[in-house]
Amino acid sequence: MLTTLSIRNVVLIDKLDLDFKSGLSVLTGETGAGKSILLDSLGLVLGNRAETGLIRQGADKLSVSAEFDISRASPELSALFNEYDLDYPDGNLVIKRTLNRDGKGKIFVNDQSISAKLLKEIGRCLVEVHGQFDNQGLLNPAAHRDILDAFGGYQSELDAVAQSWQTYRRAVTELANAEQNIARARSDEDDLRHWVSELEKISPVEDEEETLTQKRNELMNAEKIIESLNSAYGALNGNADIIGAVRQAQSAIDRANRLVDGRFDDIVNILEQTLINAEEAVNEIEDASRNVSLNQNELEAIEERLFTLRSLARKHQTTIGDLPRVLEDFRARLNSLEKGEDGISALRQAAERAKQVYQDAASQLSGKRKAAALLLDSKVMAELPPLKMDKARFVTLVNKQAETEWNDKGFDSVSFTVSTNPNSPQGPLNKIASGGELSRFMLALKVNLAQSSNVGTMIFDEVDAGIGGATAKAVGERLSRLAQDVQVMVVTHSPQVAASGDHHFKVEKSTIDNITTTTVRELNTDERQEEIARMLAGESISDEARAAARVLLSA
Repeated sequence: MLTTLSIRNVVLIDKLDLDFKSGLSVLTGETGAGKSILLDSLGLVLGNRAETGLIRQGADKLSVSAEFDISRASPELSALFNEYDLDYPDGNLVIKRTLNRDGKGKIFVNDQSISAKLLKEIGRCLVEVHGQFDNQGLLNPAAHRDILDAFGGYQSELDAVAQSWQTYRRAVTELANAEQNIARARSDEDDLRHWVSELEKISPVEDEEETLTQKRNELMNAEKIIESLNSAYGALNGNADIIGAVRQAQSAIDRANRLVDGRFDDIVNILEQTLINAEEAVNEIEDASRNVSLNQNELEAIEERLFTLRSLARKHQTTIGDLPRVLEDFRARLNSLEKGEDGISALRQAAERAKQVYQDAASQLSGKRKAAALLLDSKVMAELPPLKMDKARFVTLVNKQAETEWNDKGFDSVSFTVSTNPNSPQGPLNKIASGGELSRFMLALKVNLAQSSNVGTMIFDEVDAGIGGATAKAVGERLSRLAQDVQVMVVTHSPQVAASGDHHFKVEKSTIDNITTTTVRELNTDERQEEIARMLAGESISDEARAAARVLLSA
């Protein structure tokens, strides 16, 4: 609900601060006084396009701020804040927008900077304006299904359809993927069998390349390795007789150690360990020499295997280490091909079952929609005669769409259609009705949809255009009824509509020193009576007009 509106330097408005309350607020004033400026200003904080032509002459910039009570706001508004990572306010939402002469401006929501696109989305969750935005709300055929669903209140059926749709789409996707895989495997079947046979013949092993490369290096350098080992063996156990020298040193230290009462024990131990290590080294060198292969056939076999492995790796665009995985993949594809038909059949049956569940849920939802449509039609039709539209017909069409149009909201299309004369055909609401008729159709609809509305404020711009007398009184009564559920504001030239308001604001224009300014003020009881009398009589207000105004206000 809109609670405050502050305007600075917008066209004829210099400075204006207004407080609004719940119920029905009416805005009146002479033609040209500036009522449209007030709506344009509110439109700025709802996301309408900001143009520098709106900046008051002599001012550098304009600013408009509005505060909304969102304690009863729709879940869509909260979801919008979460989507854009904005802090959702507890109770009040403040929007401020500025625009400079250079066309640059700023937009803030509770001191958080946002884009004009996001502001427009937020504005749609807060206020509905009828008479200016013909592509939104009730005039947008794409929104009719959601509007009917909100009126019908069959959320459990909507949830069942949404859930079954997701299950059905998953089943269809799994089936399509499986069929694609089978088709690809079947086209490659001969190649797959050849590749599997080829890889199985060589039986690649993980980390095999490193092992083979190391073994090949040994075979290629076998003679050098043996020569080095022999040299090492000769150095340890040959003419130099290192082991004998260590033993001789060990014997000499032993004799000395006995003379110094064991002070050379550490040297004795070192020489003893040296002797042990030297003997072990001789043995290891002997073993290593025996194990070095000089078999050239083995070298050729290793090089041939490495060549084959690398060739296969290039062929399948992978590495030698990944060849075992490639083989398993080819085996799996062949296996899926051999068993694929059974799997495809099972997936196809699952998709058919899921489709049937969806169709059953969508059929139940469709039945609920058709019942809700009949109820809505009867309620709207009951509103039309007092609005002097007793020959008009309102019909909500619920039709099953082609399968390509099915979605998570069912298979129905919903459209609001009207005919304004007995012999005229039904047609789209936004195409058939004239401006005055359209406003009254809107009003009849909104009175019945108010409790399911997602916004807290509705604004009707001259909904009474072209009507008067009893019809205007009926419009006022319906606006008053509508205001029991949502905050309603109406710009009106009708005294009957103005008299129905809970709060009355007058828009006035004055010129001082060649400077024209528009002001808006809330009228007290006496001022309100005088304004309605003016609306009845014109510039010259008679006692009869004042008496008639009192009658309207007391009705």
